Amino acid sequence: MNWEEEIFNIANENDFEKTALRVFQYQATNNSVYKEYLEHLKFDISNVKTLTQIPFLPINFFKSHKVVSTDKKEQTIFTSSGTTGNLTSRHYVPDLKIYEASFTKGFEQYYGAVSDYCILALLPSYLEREGSSLIYMMEKLIKDSKHEKSGFYLHNHEELIATITNLKKQKQKILLLGVSFALLDLAEKFQLDLDDVIVMETGGMKGRRKEITREELHAFLTKRLGVEKIHSEYGMTELLSQAYSKGDSLFFTPSWMKILIRDTYDPFSYEQQGRSGGVNVIDLANINSCSFIETQDLGRIHTDGSFEILGRFDHSDIRGCNLLVNE
Repeated sequence: MNWEEEIFNIANENDFEKTALRVFQYQATNNSVYKEYLEHLKFDISNVKTLTQIPFLPINFFKSHKVVSTDKKEQTIFTSSGTTGNLTSRHYVPDLKIYEASFTKGFEQYYGAVSDYCILALLPSYLEREGSSLIYMMEKLIKDSKHEKSGFYLHNHEELIATITNLKKQKQKILLLGVSFALLDLAEKFQLDLDDVIVMETGGMKGRRKEITREELHAFLTKRLGVEKIHSEYGMTELLSQAYSKGDSLFFTPSWMKILIRDTYDPFSYEQQGRSGGVNVIDLANINSCSFIETQDLGRIHTDGSFEILGRFDHSDIRGCNLLVNE
């Protein structure tokens, strides 16, 4: 069965539900960790007819178990950054082509062809360690942009600004993507006019700075960088897909990814649109691990299909990828 072709050709909600239910049956049978979890719940997988009947695997299992649905040897292991003394998540990926297809198609659904952009990355903390799925994604997107100035700019802000200035004169589309503390460093040192530049934050202070709300971050960045909106990327080590926001922290998912909001006190019931609760993610690109993940994020879904991240559950581990907390 060609899962990749089926997953990335989902055209509507009916397609998504049909494929997701088939993926659930496959993983409930072939993923030993997920299968054991369902057995502990005394759950009968044959009764599942809708998405909301599917039990989601708590994300912490990626720290304590090898979560895989295939016997194929992994091509790589993506790891979370974590903090000193904390266990890190490990995502075993046997087929990197699925990840590449997911992040490329996901980006292009919202921003158009990668080759239209010069991509500039400010990701110092990610480059300082091994196993970052974000670095893998950005390296591939930078390569596929085929622009000679695309690349990682780390702390060389003057060179970055000079590059952006020249590219703007050429009317070149520019994506500046950075971890939050790196964008803050840039914005504190320079008052810029990046009105034609897509500035995208990926969350995370990495212990480098005091945590602030996303609203505070975006307000400061828009003022100092001269942009109307700050774009955002929502992703994590345990997922092979990303959601994107073009402003106001309202995220949209690609067609093979879906967000459900669970009741804060009952993980097996779901909230209506507009009510906050725990974020459950269906990521069908996770065909070789687990596509049904119960995260420790708090969120809310809106009537237009967008969602926002409101913070994290108390006592949950600090994550490297999404540390901003909205009050």
